[in-house]
Formats: sequence, C-alpha cells, structure tokens
Amino acid sequence: MNYNLLEEIGIGSFDLSYLFIGAYAMILILLIIAVVQTVRLGKLSKRYKKFMSGKNAKSLEQDIESIFEDNKFIKSSTEKNRKDIQALYRKFEGAFQKVGIVKYDAFSQMGGQLSFSLALLDENDNGFILNCVHSTEGCYSYTKEVKKGICEISLGDEEKKALDIAMDITDVTLGD
Repeated sequence: MNYNLLEEIGIGSFDLSYLFIGAYAMILILLIIAVVQTVRLGKLSKRYKKFMSGKNAKSLEQDIESIFEDNKFIKSSTEKNRKDIQALYRKFEGAFQKVGIVKYDAFSQMGGQLSFSLALLDENDNGFILNCVHSTEGCYSYTKEVKKGICEISLGDEEKKALDIAMDITDVTLGD
C-alpha cells in the first residue's frame, strides 16, 4: 500500500502498523492514568463528604471562627497565668521555706529534751534562729538574725545544727 500523503512528507516506506501500535500504547497509558485519577478523585470526594457531613458552609465557617476565638482565649489565659505565677514566685521568695529544728537538754538535771533551736530561712537563706531554753526556773527564748546563711552573733552547737539542717548541709550530725 502506497499512500501519497506519506510520500509527500518523506516517509512513504514507513509501515503504518508501527504508528497504530504506538497510538494504541498511548491510548492504553492515557486510559490507565484516567482510571488512577478517577480512583483518587473518588477518595477525595469521600473525604470531602465526610468532612462536610451535617454541616453547611456557613456553620463550618462559624466552627472555625469559634476555634480561633478559643485559641485567643487560651493564649490570653496562658499569659495571665504566667504573670500570676511570676507574682507568686516573687511573693514566696521572702516567705520562710527552710526549717531546721534541734531538740536538746539544756541542763543535765532536766530530762525530755524540752529545749530547742529553730532556724527559719527564706529562699536566699535570710531569716532567724529561735533558741528556747527550758530550765527549772522557766523558759527563756532568744533570737538571732541570719543573713545569707551567716549569723553575726556566735552560735551554740544546737543553733549551728538547726541552721545547717535548714540550709540542707549534708554533713550535719544530730547525735552527741
């Protein structure tokens, strides 16, 4: 078979069966692509229907707006809570947080360890030591100021132990 058109464009000896095979292959590839795209579109359509089920566009928009409003509220609440926590931290810095107590017998004739030394310190190791001495004549109380863990007045053994306990110094021995 000789076609004049093919001879005019310079491919008169070209076998048309190759052209048809190529066209069929191209049609088959396009058909496969169309099927894959149809399946993808079906999946997307199912997801869209599930997303939109029971909702119209207006109510969905309202839901999204309410989520943004909730998000703004949560952010402002978080900021307020952060400020409140900082204020509480500043207030509690000066509160007594560390306690050390040592009970002892002030006099050998007294029993029951009725005397004691109590150290109360804040976060910065500022505070006081209260020493209560119990004797047969009565009970006497003394205080000593502590600044940054140091007392300018000399401390007795029990007072020093109470201060060490409050400051959490580990080599404290409570026994005599």
